[in-house]
Amino acid sequence: MKKSRGRTGRKRRRKHLQSLGGVNCSHKLEYIKLKKWLKDRGFEDSNLKPAEFWGTGRGLMSTKALQAGDLIISLPEKCLLTTGTVLCSCLGEYIMKWKPPVSPLIALCTFLIAEKHAGEKSLWKPYLDVLPKTYTCPVCLEHDVVSLLPEPLRKKAQEQRMMVHELYVSSKAFFSSLQPLFAENTETVFNYSALEWAWCTINTRTIYMKHSQRECFSLEPDVYALAPYLDLLNHSPNVQVKAAFNEQTRSYEIRTNSQCKRYEEVFICYGPHDNQRLLLEYGFVAIDNPHSSVYVSSDTLLKYFPPLDKQRNAKLSILRDHDFLENLTFGWDGPSWRLLTALKLLSLGADEFTCWRRTLLGDIISARNEEQTLNVTAKICHFLIEETQHVLFQISQLKRSKENLKTHLALVEALSLEDLKILQKSAEILCNLSMATT
Repeated sequence: MKKSRGRTGRKRRRKHLQSLGGVNCSHKLEYIKLKKWLKDRGFEDSNLKPAEFWGTGRGLMSTKALQAGDLIISLPEKCLLTTGTVLCSCLGEYIMKWKPPVSPLIALCTFLIAEKHAGEKSLWKPYLDVLPKTYTCPVCLEHDVVSLLPEPLRKKAQEQRMMVHELYVSSKAFFSSLQPLFAENTETVFNYSALEWAWCTINTRTIYMKHSQRECFSLEPDVYALAPYLDLLNHSPNVQVKAAFNEQTRSYEIRTNSQCKRYEEVFICYGPHDNQRLLLEYGFVAIDNPHSSVYVSSDTLLKYFPPLDKQRNAKLSILRDHDFLENLTFGWDGPSWRLLTALKLLSLGADEFTCWRRTLLGDIISARNEEQTLNVTAKICHFLIEETQHVLFQISQLKRSKENLKTHLALVEALSLEDLKILQKSAEILCNLSMATT
């Protein structure tokens, strides 16, 4: 039998974990209940423990050193929440007879709302209890906070909000059809904030798992699965993993391609996403994200070109036709090739305009064109630096006056600080390039 560590030993171990950035949370009642619930469904795991980490919040730590190729987690099919789970519930018969068919996404949202409302009676309660109560996706952000986002992200955030609202409006009739299942009015159970919470849960936490097309659902792809416990794993852009459903073991498995020390946080990678995408889809920002970019809108692009340029409209038309007005960025390695190419084409002199095809292929047209392109790129970079600094100033002002928005403002601040680092690095690169060409 193992000797008790004693209070001093436990204290020392807790301090050691804190120094590594993680505090073990497996003793908390919600995690004890979740682990028991998962064990009843065939999940056995001793390598991962829930913990609180300084930089990432809640996550999973490894109780042993992990090597490349090691299995991080294997979650049995019985633990996964899919549209199959929904159809086997009391909602199944209502979904099967509803016309036009609901989407797999709405089926999952409906199930989450209904189970959350069921409270103690829900078979999924141990999982629901560890889900976030609120989210920080743009759809949940206040208008004051959304207005501080960079223009391309602000536009996508507004589209996201509209899409969720339309989803709610178009599903109201279906929600009403579920009235026989509820003592309360379905309008109070399936209200907008309930749908927003369910949508965010699915959007931020599902794993990709393809299911065969069912006639009772609309034609949207059925590719979602909620994975209790596994979804506590946080994202890092610096790790690589292999994740897939194993047909032999009937489990969803994740293997690491990176090493991980004992008691360190175990990370997975959601994909090579930049910070704007991470904030839009998952509601967080990754510090020093190598995939991050600052986007240049077409409006910003045109600020620095004379409106009297007779070929201006023709140049714009060429850029639009060849898809060179989108995804123009500054990155850690300076302006992207796409941004420089768009600016080179806009900088073509009247006598050079016939060379536009060569410009799109990356050819050097003239020393004058190269110099003007670098000059305009540097101006745009400095404009974006000033704009980002202004946003950071606005955030600091709002933080003082709007206590309730502090969490959301901190998120936009983190994004702006990352953008500022990228732009300052790009300005440095452009300065060096300019000195090299003169």
